[in-house]
Amino acid sequence: MNAMMEKEEIFSKVLRAGRRTYFFDVRATKADDYYLTITESKKFTNDDGSFHYKKHKIYIYKEDFAEFKDILSEMTDYIISEKGDEVISERHQKDFKKEYVAPRVTEAELKTPESFTDVDFDDI
Repeated sequence: MNAMMEKEEIFSKVLRAGRRTYFFDVRATKADDYYLTITESKKFTNDDGSFHYKKHKIYIYKEDFAEFKDILSEMTDYIISEKGDEVISERHQKDFKKEYVAPRVTEAELKTPESFTDVDFDDI
């Protein structure tokens, strides 16, 4: 392995998540300090069956680590506390096991304010 390659791959981790792959790479500045890059690579299938990737990269430097970690942690905690850690989306709906079946609501019921009074706040 040549010196340039060693510089590129100081420390790396990969997170595979469906069509997306996240690459976490420690890299070196010219002054030989370290910084982090996070690359999102998303796989797209072309009409002919071949595929291509779109990549987005962000750079995080040491002076921003503490605040970046705090904000990331705050954001992820907020999402979990608001919505739980189960995936809720139309795309995943076929795989998503509902814990209850919601009663059907007619158009007329939606328009009447009375339908809002029977909400049980213990369930929220």
